[in-house]
Amino acid sequence: MAAAVLLAALVAPAATAIAAASPRDAGALAKSTYIYIATVRKDGNQSQAAPVWFITTGDNQVLIETSPASWKARRIKRGSPALVWIGSRTGPAFIGKAEIVEDKALQDQVIAGYPKKYMLARIGYARPTRAKLDSGQIVVIRISPTRDLPDGFQSAPATPAPVLDETAKPASAQ
Repeated sequence: MAAAVLLAALVAPAATAIAAASPRDAGALAKSTYIYIATVRKDGNQSQAAPVWFITTGDNQVLIETSPASWKARRIKRGSPALVWIGSRTGPAFIGKAEIVEDKALQDQVIAGYPKKYMLARIGYARPTRAKLDSGQIVVIRISPTRDLPDGFQSAPATPAPVLDETAKPASAQ
């Protein structure tokens, strides 16, 4: 039993850092105010890309906050990847593994980071707080970039989404 716990502790940090953002995306994330996020519907098609505030971690994972009742949160809870465009709907794009995180340290990064990055959060508008997180009014989502999407890849709601792992077959081909 102790060996299993030790093995899980050693593997867990590696599992959470799926991939770092590419140099292209890391540079764009550092300069951008918004990202645009689409998720994958149950039928395998893309949703509409929505602009959101964000911060990044030291290894360029993306952290956002949203209502747990939002479509993006509900789809991510179900296991949907995230399609992310940086800066604009036509900006550099990547696909990433998205997950709702309960890690208080990551939540605290969002609480502290939003006011530093966004003036409206600094003055109290749409500012994430510990009370909102603890009461379930908001959740924090971590997006770990998996692979870049080609330059010029655009949001196309109601069309098949790219797969998270390009070596995997799309659901329609299985």
